[in-house]
Amino acid sequence: MKIKYFMVLKVMTFLALFTDCLAQVSLDCAVLDTHLFRSSAMHWYFIHERENVINARPGHPKHRSNQLAAIGDNILLYQQENGGWPKNYDMQAILTESQKDSLMKAKNMLETTFDNSTTYSQIESMAKIYTVTGEEKYKTACLKGLDYTLAAQYPNGGWPQIYPLKDDYSRYITFNDDVMIGIMQMFKDILDNNPCYEFVDIGRRANIKDSFDRGIKCILECQVKENGKLTAWAQQHDERTLFPAPARKFEPVALCSRESAVIANFLMEIENPEREVINAIQAAIKWFDEQKITGIRIETFEAEEINVYPSGAIKTDKKVVKDPLAPPVWPRFYELNSAKPLFCTRTGNIVYSFAEVDRERRVGYGWYTYLPQETLNKYRSWQKRWIN
Repeated sequence: MKIKYFMVLKVMTFLALFTDCLAQVSLDCAVLDTHLFRSSAMHWYFIHERENVINARPGHPKHRSNQLAAIGDNILLYQQENGGWPKNYDMQAILTESQKDSLMKAKNMLETTFDNSTTYSQIESMAKIYTVTGEEKYKTACLKGLDYTLAAQYPNGGWPQIYPLKDDYSRYITFNDDVMIGIMQMFKDILDNNPCYEFVDIGRRANIKDSFDRGIKCILECQVKENGKLTAWAQQHDERTLFPAPARKFEPVALCSRESAVIANFLMEIENPEREVINAIQAAIKWFDEQKITGIRIETFEAEEINVYPSGAIKTDKKVVKDPLAPPVWPRFYELNSAKPLFCTRTGNIVYSFAEVDRERRVGYGWYTYLPQETLNKYRSWQKRWIN
């Protein structure tokens, strides 16, 4: 009897240890998807914004993507008192004690933003890290970030690039660099009961549902109508009139193929879409099909080195070359009403050929995109589901 009891005890002890090991393996193997931080990280390492509280050091070390607590603590350091985050830092960077101290002293800065995939990606990461670790501080930061995001929304459903608001183009409703769609996707994940957001309370969920519905309404109202027909969207829209608006000097008032593709892709993820959503998608698809350019490709080649950034030189250039086998491509900007492709110099001069763009902007900005082809491909299966 004693031997039998001893054997049972050994088996139970082994199972307990095995379970603990599995849990530890699960924790160690959990990897954070840090791709949304890449835009901000690139700016931190290569552009050295003057507004940054801390700057990258040469060969700056980074946490691995499975070091969740270390990355989570970094994200907490960067979160401001209002619940948002500043852009253009690397959440994976291993920080010195001096850098951590500088960030703690800057907690009341109000340059908090959704630009460069900021804030909504930190919120998502906090939710995932809390789900794995169970550490309450990450949950608290996530909820505080959600409250900030809800507060930043305009009554008409749009979001600015920066909140609290500044008196410049960042006030506009921003589709550029996926600001608004990034937020809307996060809210959709919550409303779709993504397990990582299981802890979000009923009250916040109700506010998020209202916010999401107003966001959809805003997206539909921003779609540009020309000659009575819906077309696509601009990078920015005036927060009062909803008309297309300019941003930086090289980002003019125009219809924008890349951002419009992101918007259309998002709208196609909505289950049981209303007629207005269906109409918006079909109009955008028609516009993409009409505006595609075939028989060319964008070639990158080595060129004479020029110094334009504090962190280094440009050693390449780009040009348009004829290629009958190239896939369809879309210029990023199209002139309103004429749908003529347009480009800009760094100083804001509108030009109508890629070759006329100054080299720094030619290389340093995405003037062409292939993304609408993905949208056209996605539409085929979407159409089978929702169009009778």
